[in-house]
Amino acid sequence: MGATLRALRALVLLACFHLLGLLLLVLLGALDWVAWRWAPAGWALRTYVLSVVLAVPVVRGMLMLRTPRDEGVAGVRVTDAEEPRLWAAVRDLAGLVGTRAPHEIRLTADMNAAVTEDARLLGLRGGTRRLYLGLPLVAGLSEARLRAVVAHELGHYAHSDTRLSGITERSRLHVARTVDRFEERSDLKLAKERARQERKSARRIARGRPAREVSTTGVGVSYRAMARIYTAYGRFSRRATRSDSRRQEIAADLAAARIAGRDATASALCALPVLDTAYEFYLNSYATLGVEFGMLPPHGDVFGGVRHLLGARAGELAGTLATPSPESEPATPYDSHPPTAERVAAVEALPDDGRAAEEERPAFDLFASPEEALRAVEDATLAPEALLMRRLDWPDLVHEAMTARYVRDTEQLRAAVATPATPAGPDGTVDADRLRREAEAVLDAVATDTVRDLLERLPMSEEAAAATGRARREFARSALRRELARLLTAVLASDGRARWQLSWSAPASLLLPDGYAGELPAALDAAVADPPDTERLRKLLTAGRPPHPVPTEPPAACPLPSP
Repeated sequence: MGATLRALRALVLLACFHLLGLLLLVLLGALDWVAWRWAPAGWALRTYVLSVVLAVPVVRGMLMLRTPRDEGVAGVRVTDAEEPRLWAAVRDLAGLVGTRAPHEIRLTADMNAAVTEDARLLGLRGGTRRLYLGLPLVAGLSEARLRAVVAHELGHYAHSDTRLSGITERSRLHVARTVDRFEERSDLKLAKERARQERKSARRIARGRPAREVSTTGVGVSYRAMARIYTAYGRFSRRATRSDSRRQEIAADLAAARIAGRDATASALCALPVLDTAYEFYLNSYATLGVEFGMLPPHGDVFGGVRHLLGARAGELAGTLATPSPESEPATPYDSHPPTAERVAAVEALPDDGRAAEEERPAFDLFASPEEALRAVEDATLAPEALLMRRLDWPDLVHEAMTARYVRDTEQLRAAVATPATPAGPDGTVDADRLRREAEAVLDAVATDTVRDLLERLPMSEEAAAATGRARREFARSALRRELARLLTAVLASDGRARWQLSWSAPASLLLPDGYAGELPAALDAAVADPPDTERLRKLLTAGRPPHPVPTEPPAACPLPSP
């Protein structure tokens, strides 16, 4: 479908929204007329009031002539003087695609690239064009793949996709806002009715009478019915436009393959879902490891640190870059993008262009100063309170965050015998001497069996909670052993005798003092035996720091999730 027909259809869908509103107003008016002619005065008055409250959201939706101003994605605008090679590459690609280059390039913290256009007169006139380029995405791509990604986005300009998206977006916003107004009114009415019935029940209880069950069945049904009507129209409109959106993505992929090369485009499409999964894993497991304790990675590495992960796990990632099967991405009529497998198949069906052997340079080679760009994006993206957090080098961040986490996780156990238990400070630090004394108090309690009640409150699986007798005691013994191991780890890490080690290819591992790795399991077994013997654990707790720590067995592998 050409741009003219797409624009016409978008205008028709927008007009249908207003026609739907007029139809509903006519129906409400007809209902009022019927009530005026045949209904008793009381029922007629109720009908008039209901019609008015239902008509207000409809009219407001129809009169919403302007869409809210798009504040855009948080990022940093870079000029030609700041990033000349990047701008030269974008302009070159725009010329090859056959469209005007964007007016602005904005660097973001997303694993994504996108284009927008502030079109005017419902898309009849173009406006300011912006290219959004996520630096984590740049970190995971070669220069050839990045060119393919940018060429794909510029292809949307060439096909007038961004100019016409404003009309479709306006229709979507009209529907969404109208539905939200009806649902808000329904929720408000439900809350008022619930509060009224609860007050009535409270008065009955005060008079010694039994309370009645709160029932809101049927309350707000008229609002919800109106919301369903608009929701159904929204689904119809979205389904009618998303098929074009999927075709636009395929057309942009083919334009990228023509400009940047077939193989580079196909490999970029395969890499995007893998990189997205890797970035989410990095944010959850590395970048935010110490956030709850007021700690962040070095300046520029909150988002840019994903480079370390991608480099260390290059082999693991390479094994997941095969084209996903169609079954892995079930398609629906409401998807804006076709499944990756379908997109890759369309690109690979093109004839070989002989560009498979191009040099694989990092995409960051197009940047004058990647480190400066990463720092600028970080400063523009993070919340003000995050910018005030402590910055630590990666090895120190992993050690201090893991130590603070273990201190926090053992708080319940320590609180049973030392009140209040020593928490991690606001900056993640702990009082190592006090923590050791609390651990000794816990061992005293274990030796005298005074923590038996606590064991019942320790986290248990469903199987453990359902067990009784000897089985329950065994589950409790296992839980106590685990908690004592955590407590000893917290003490040793907090006073420097043990240290958590950073690894970009595996979970963090703990370096224990010489001899601890062999002695610790037997000492824990003795502490939870019947009767308990805590002397071996006490010796480990109070022994001095040895000169040469050795690594323990690392915990079970935590592989990168597959996309």
